[in-house]
Amino acid sequence: MDALYKMDALYELRIVDGPVAAACWILASCGTAALCWVILGGAPFRPARLVVLTAVSLGAVALTATIHWLLVECASVFPENLPGEVLAASGFGLLGLLLGATALARIGPRRGAWGQRGLAVASAASTALLSGQMVNAYFGLSPTLGDLVGRTSAEVRLLERELRRSAAPAVPLAAWVPPAKGLPHAGELRTADIPGTASGFRARPAYIYLPPAYFADTRPELPVLLLMSGQPGNPSDWLTGGRLKAKLDRFAAEHAGVAPVGVVVDPLGSPSANTLCMDTKLGAAESYLVHDVVPWIKESLSVAKGPEHWASAGFSFGGTCAVQLLAKHPELVHSALGFAAEEEPALAKDRSKTIGMAFDGDAAAFDAQVPAHHFATRRLEGSLLFLAVGSKDHDFVGQARVLGDQARTAGAAVEMVFVQGEGHSWEMIAKAWGHGIRLLAERWGIG
Repeated sequence: MDALYKMDALYELRIVDGPVAAACWILASCGTAALCWVILGGAPFRPARLVVLTAVSLGAVALTATIHWLLVECASVFPENLPGEVLAASGFGLLGLLLGATALARIGPRRGAWGQRGLAVASAASTALLSGQMVNAYFGLSPTLGDLVGRTSAEVRLLERELRRSAAPAVPLAAWVPPAKGLPHAGELRTADIPGTASGFRARPAYIYLPPAYFADTRPELPVLLLMSGQPGNPSDWLTGGRLKAKLDRFAAEHAGVAPVGVVVDPLGSPSANTLCMDTKLGAAESYLVHDVVPWIKESLSVAKGPEHWASAGFSFGGTCAVQLLAKHPELVHSALGFAAEEEPALAKDRSKTIGMAFDGDAAAFDAQVPAHHFATRRLEGSLLFLAVGSKDHDFVGQARVLGDQARTAGAAVEMVFVQGEGHSWEMIAKAWGHGIRLLAERWGIG
């Protein structure tokens, strides 16, 4: 039991801040100093070695910029420039590796230098460790060691038969009375495969949050929060970086055990895929959501079926997808929470590349699917679009303003939050979440 307790404590260890972050900084600082010492050597001082050290440092900057340019402009791995903080952290990791290689070259093949070689390798590794820690801390994707190694999602059980809609009676939420014997203190997570029967889309398993009220003998027909992750990403990102269970447990504790059923679904298919959340030559992601996911949830879970009790939500790619669902399918969702949503989905920074890769160059076909077209051609009175973006996430700030104006033109109620001091990260979501979920609660009649 003591061993299990110690392992649980280890898995809960925070790695984005606190002692672990401090240790990474100390090790990397010492490692960088050690590498510089090896490269510069002892007395007498030789200016040529300082020139080498300066060249290595400038080379790290140039290499970081080149790799970033190749990933964004050429390979289109990312449709937007990476945040400056991420580039700086990545550049520091590259600097450590270049310093390590230079130090090993400086040491050479001479005998008796294994200790120095080991020091150089360990020092370079310490800079790479800090680089990874800094990138993870910026995005906030894996706050704890358990998140990093996959324990958080691995412990989620399959959805049991007794939790299906058919296993218990249900009444409309407005008519539901909390049982006298009380409810569980917290909700529970489950996982389930939602097959792409109609669309043919192959998705990864979904994660489902069931609030305490769901475990009553007579269940309320609860509202639904349909969630999507960023790209590259996994549905489990909403469990780790998004801390979905903690967020909805807190909401349920404030509302007599009632909270939305949160369903994290996968319109990507794999971490590296980008389907644009549309039906294209890249896959029928939109049909999967509309014709497979939504019917499965309504048939399988004790939830309300009217669109006024459904909201889509997501981060980055997922936020863009959430906005698209509201714009294109108000018969399914009446509200959307778009965290760092794009004005329109993208495979590359160059719009023409997106059209070429997904629509064989047919710009009209792409234009007919983006939110701007649907906001301009239909009325969305009674709908809500909540947009949140970090104040330092400059590209997405501008795109949020455009989306907000488009949705207002269609008659939707629009709320926007610019989270001061935050960038493109899960911490931004943590700070904006409360505002968004309160707006949904008002619409769902959860007092």
